[in-house]
Amino acid sequence: MNKSVDLQYEYFSSVTQRKVEWLWYPYIPYGKLTILQGDPGEGKSTFMLNIAALLTRGRNMPDGYHISKPQSVVYQTAEDNLADTVKPRLIAAKADCNRIAYIIDDGSLTLEDSRIEEAIKQTGARLFILDPLQAYLPQSTDMYIAGKIRQQLKSLADIAAKYDCAIVIIGHMNKASGEKNLYRGLGSIDIAAVARSVLMISRDKYDPKIRYMFPVKSSLAPEGSAIAFTLDTKSGLTWLGESDVDTKQIEGCSITESKQELAIRIIGEILEDEDARCSEVLNKLKLMGISERTAKSAKKELGVESYKRDNIWFWHLKDLPGM
Repeated sequence: MNKSVDLQYEYFSSVTQRKVEWLWYPYIPYGKLTILQGDPGEGKSTFMLNIAALLTRGRNMPDGYHISKPQSVVYQTAEDNLADTVKPRLIAAKADCNRIAYIIDDGSLTLEDSRIEEAIKQTGARLFILDPLQAYLPQSTDMYIAGKIRQQLKSLADIAAKYDCAIVIIGHMNKASGEKNLYRGLGSIDIAAVARSVLMISRDKYDPKIRYMFPVKSSLAPEGSAIAFTLDTKSGLTWLGESDVDTKQIEGCSITESKQELAIRIIGEILEDEDARCSEVLNKLKLMGISERTAKSAKKELGVESYKRDNIWFWHLKDLPGM
C-alpha cells in the first residue's frame, strides 16, 4: 500500500505579479544576484567602487540611466587595504563615504555569515558588493563541486530578495581559452546559474587603457550595450559611455598568459606607483591562484627589492630601462 504524501501546492492565479526593479537597467537588478567577472587586473573592483560612488550621490549611471535618489552601499573586500587603496579610490570617484559601510572582519566572514544580512538590514543598503567570491567561501566548500556553492548563493539571493538589495559578487576567471566567457568564471557553472545577471570586464585588444563592461548572461532583460571606460594609475577611471564594440569579438579574447607571466603583470601593476607590503602582494596573488613560489620567482624576474620598515617587509619596484 502506497504511503500518502503530504503535498502542498498553489495555483498561479494566487501569485501577485510585480515588475523587476533595477539599480542599473539592464545590468544590475534590485533583489537579485549579479556576478561581475574578468581576468585579474582588469579593473573590476575599481569599476564597482565607481558605480557605488554614483549611487551614493544619486548620480546617473555611465549610460545616463536615471538614479532617483542617493542610496547606501556595503562594500566588503578581502583583497585591498581600506586605508591606502579603497578609501582613496572612493574619494577619487567622489563617493559619499557616509553612505558606504563595511563589515569589520577578522578574516572569518563567509557567504553563510549572518552578519551579511544584518549589515544590509541595519544600513538599509540597496547595493552589497562582495569582492572577491573566492575569499568568502567556507573552508568546507569546494567551488568546483556543484550543489554546496549553489545552496550558499541561493541563500544570498534570498537575502537580496528579502531586502530588495542588489548583491554583486566579483569573481576572477580561469585561463581556459576557447570557452565562452560564461563558463570561464572560477568554480562550478552553478555560480553563474544562480545569478540573474553575469557581467564581464575585458580590455580593448588595441588600446589596453580602454576596458569594456558587457553582459554574458541576462535573464531578466535584453542584453545591454558594452560600457566603455579608461583606467590608468594617474587619472583613475574615466567613463566613455555606451560602445558599439562587437562583444562577441571581445568574448573570443581569453587570457593565455602563464601563472608566472600573470604574477609578473600583477606585481608590476601593484608596485607601479608605490611600494607595498610583501604580505599584501602575496595574499592578492594567492587569491588569484598563484603560489608563493611562483610569486617570488616573478619578483626576482622583475628585479623587485625587499626592505624592512617598522618591522614590516615591503617590496619596491626599481625603475628598470624600458619599463
